[in-house]
Amino acid sequence: QVQLVESGGGLVQAGGSLRLSCAASGRTYTSYVMAWFRQAPGKEREFVAHWNGGSTYYADSVKGRFAISRDNAKNTVYLQMNSLKPADTAVYYCASGFSGGYYATPRKYDYWGQGTQVTVTA
Repeated sequence: QVQLVESGGGLVQAGGSLRLSCAASGRTYTSYVMAWFRQAPGKEREFVAHWNGGSTYYADSVKGRFAISRDNAKNTVYLQMNSLKPADTAVYYCASGFSGGYYATPRKYDYWGQGTQVTVTA
C-alpha cells in the first residue's frame, strides 16, 4: 500500500503564492511518477501537473504559473503555485501508482491523497 499525505493548502489573495507538499510512504517505488489534480465544487477532477523522472507536464491553465518538483530523498512531491487566481480554487490531490498511458487521466493512478483545500480570493 501507499499512503499520500498532502499539506500546504490555505486561503490566499489573487496574485499570491502557495506551495503544496505530498509525502509518500509505504511502497514508495510506486510513487516515482506522481501528479497533482484538483477538483472544484460541482466539477470533475482535472489534471494539473505530472512529474516523471524529471519530465514535467502541465495543464494549459496553469502553465507558466505552477511548477511541480520532487525530492527523492524525502519521497515528497511539491507544487509551487504562483500568480494564483480565483479560478484556481479547488481541493488539490496528489496521485501516484501511474499505470501508463495518458498522464492527465485520473483513472490511470492507483493511489490518492486526502486532498488539501486551496481558496483564492479576488
